[in-house]
Amino acid sequence: MPAFEYLALNPNGKKENGVLEGDTERQIRQQLRDRGLAPLEVNPVIKKSEKEGRIHFGSHRRMSAGDLALLTRQIATLIRSGSPLADVLATASQQTEKSRTKSIILAVRSRVIEGHSLADSLAEFPHIFPPLYRATVSAGEQSGHLDAVLERLADYTEARQALSQQVTMALFYPAILIFMAILVLAVLMGYVVPQVVQVFENTGQQLPILTRILIALSDWVRSYGIIALIAFFIALATFTRALKKERFRQRFDRQVLRLPLIGKLARGLNTARFSRTLSILAGSGVPILQAMDIASQVIPNIPMRKAVVEATERVREGSTISNALQRSGLFPPMTVHLIASGESSGKLEEMLERASEHQEKETSATITVILNLFEPILILVMGGIVLTIVIAILLPIFELNTLVK
Repeated sequence: MPAFEYLALNPNGKKENGVLEGDTERQIRQQLRDRGLAPLEVNPVIKKSEKEGRIHFGSHRRMSAGDLALLTRQIATLIRSGSPLADVLATASQQTEKSRTKSIILAVRSRVIEGHSLADSLAEFPHIFPPLYRATVSAGEQSGHLDAVLERLADYTEARQALSQQVTMALFYPAILIFMAILVLAVLMGYVVPQVVQVFENTGQQLPILTRILIALSDWVRSYGIIALIAFFIALATFTRALKKERFRQRFDRQVLRLPLIGKLARGLNTARFSRTLSILAGSGVPILQAMDIASQVIPNIPMRKAVVEATERVREGSTISNALQRSGLFPPMTVHLIASGESSGKLEEMLERASEHQEKETSATITVILNLFEPILILVMGGIVLTIVIAILLPIFELNTLVK
């Protein structure tokens, strides 16, 4: 049964939206009237173009990692209870309060009712269910262990979300410190220093060199500070736009990998994501070459992604995964060693899981080191700048005292 998104007015004149199932738009409108709602818009969740024969959707907003993990775990639990897939999806749609999530679930359910597999139904929403997700679900359907596969997918999504949140929080705190430091310096140089130094300029005495430098900097901030700020944002926008070009992004990503600590962090994050993805796919029964191809797509760093693509070709030609990855020189030796152990012992999935856990722990430790180094360095720099400003202000006072004596 198709799903429809609606927008209607309630008896109080307020707009309400949601998703209902029905055979036609007319039936949905009647359902809304039976509820005391005045329908404004009723649109199918999936629209099919008559000219192109392709499927379009009412919205391309992504589902958050938390919502996707929760939905995956709910479906896995319901399937394990023995319920038919169509009933499972209907129940999952009733358990969410988000209309967008509900519309997606019902759209997938309508495709399942039409006879499509779950993986094929999910493929209608590529912006929500990535290739990793769909390939794993397909392997679970073919093996008959869809519930176990979905449980692993939920674990993977939750672990990835936790790691992303850790990185985001680690970057958020330094960004706030830097912003506050720049704001304090701007206030000091733009407003405080000119008011204080103006007293010394009226004395007609030759000011110390440090004080004159401070006055010159303060004048520059007052005259060109806004222009400099605009130029900074223009440069930032230009840089962000340049990152969208693959050639520039590849050079940038390669330079990031060469940076101390930051490069280690980027290498660890990409390796952990690749290892865990490959572990999920290999454990779900996806062929290793297809698994490596999908795993390469989850690596945001272009040089490391291309290294996996080249390694896939070498594996196709008969090389081992560990040797193929080692030739790139971009993956940590510990990860390569664990993969080699898994290949020789026949426990590749287990070793890949262990490699991802090792990299995630090492990445967490690297983030802690960076934060522990950054905070005192920023405090020392800010303290040095403020001390310089104070000395530049006090030097004329000391000279005036000397002249008075």
